[in-house]
Amino acid sequence: MFEVGFTELLLIFALALIVLGPEKLPRVASQVGRWIGRARAMARQFREQLEDETILEESKPRQPAAQPTPPPAAAPQPEKYYQPEDDVARADVSHADAGADVAVDPSPPTVDHERGT
Repeated sequence: MFEVGFTELLLIFALALIVLGPEKLPRVASQVGRWIGRARAMARQFREQLEDETILEESKPRQPAAQPTPPPAAAPQPEKYYQPEDDVARADVSHADAGADVAVDPSPPTVDHERGT
């Protein structure tokens, strides 16, 4: 990645020795070493956690993919003249003539006053 060869490392070490001096260089080198160690430890821990997650994911039993639910069908239309609560009120209408057009007599019903009907 950062192709740093041996000559580049010698040059960096020589510049650090000149800039920092012989007293501070060992302390700075120690700190840089700790930072690199911490970075490697964090990278290793992250890699191990990812591997654990993939192993856990692979060991789970696979659930079959959920089938998409079809859209609900339209509610069945009730029959034109028949409703369950109308059983008593419309007892004279049969299923056979439920869809037939009914002729309506425009004349008012006749009432027999002597008989009361």
